[in-house]
Amino acid sequence: MKAIVYDRYGPPDVLELQEIDKPVVKDDEVLIKVHAASANAGDWHLLRADPFLVRAMAGLLKPKYTILGADMAGRVDAVGKKVKQFQPGDEVFGDISGSGFGAFAEYVCVPENAALVLKPASMTFEDAAAVPAAALTALQALRDKGQIQQGQKVLINGASGGVGTFAVQIAKSFGAEVTGVCSTRNLEMVRSIGADHVIDYTKEDFTRNGQLYDLIHAANGYHSISDYRRALSSKGTYVMTGGTMAQMFQAMLLGPWMSVTSSRKMGNMLVKPNREDLAFIKELLEAGKVVPVIDRRYTLSEVPEAIRYLEEGHAQGKVVITV
Repeated sequence: MKAIVYDRYGPPDVLELQEIDKPVVKDDEVLIKVHAASANAGDWHLLRADPFLVRAMAGLLKPKYTILGADMAGRVDAVGKKVKQFQPGDEVFGDISGSGFGAFAEYVCVPENAALVLKPASMTFEDAAAVPAAALTALQALRDKGQIQQGQKVLINGASGGVGTFAVQIAKSFGAEVTGVCSTRNLEMVRSIGADHVIDYTKEDFTRNGQLYDLIHAANGYHSISDYRRALSSKGTYVMTGGTMAQMFQAMLLGPWMSVTSSRKMGNMLVKPNREDLAFIKELLEAGKVVPVIDRRYTLSEVPEAIRYLEEGHAQGKVVITV
């Protein structure tokens, strides 16, 4: 089978399209013929081992996972003899980051208990592949870490990106009043997916306009944690899932201290892929409450270009790979 493989950390140029052996399904695994995948920030963080702490998980001197790709959608090709929930022919989608990645390939084996569910029948494989990691991140940031409530004022910083586009729609599905922050070219798109208000960060600083929010989800952006605190209501919550390394460390190190010394809650969150949450996302997709926004589509051989484009930070929604 064909796969995008890398054996050393570096820029997208180290990725190569190779012919490798098709994986053999184990007793508790599902073999999936991948129809589509999508690229995430996690792919280029793993590719470059940036930040350096990534190596603690992915391999100190060289990559432990030689095929990237967390998001995928495809058709079950074979199942192990202990598998009960899937059968050959099932159309599925999921986040396989917890199973060693591997979506940038024609086939992948994943455990039956992975974050894998049946694909909504009405969705294409490309649309379904755009969903898992970004939507799960948004859901867990808003619902679990942010404790979102109906009627709250919620701000999504980085509203036009992969996680941000899902966060806007998921927050609306919970009955929140949503403000999206993005650049000028993305204002109409963010309005079109349901944002009640949009702020152009090139013209206005939401941390200094006097507006206060019950929940701020930083899916991207470049404000300091003290800026975010200024924009929170007295019992507001700030959840960081994307941005610079400086912001990540501020949320990890300063967030808990700020949470103890004030009535505001400040911190970051790492997504935990699981089937139950993905099934919840599937219900939102089938109800039409959430629709993936796809910026560009690439072929499997073009994965290096896809990751290079994503790394530039200007993607409007998701970048999809048609396998």
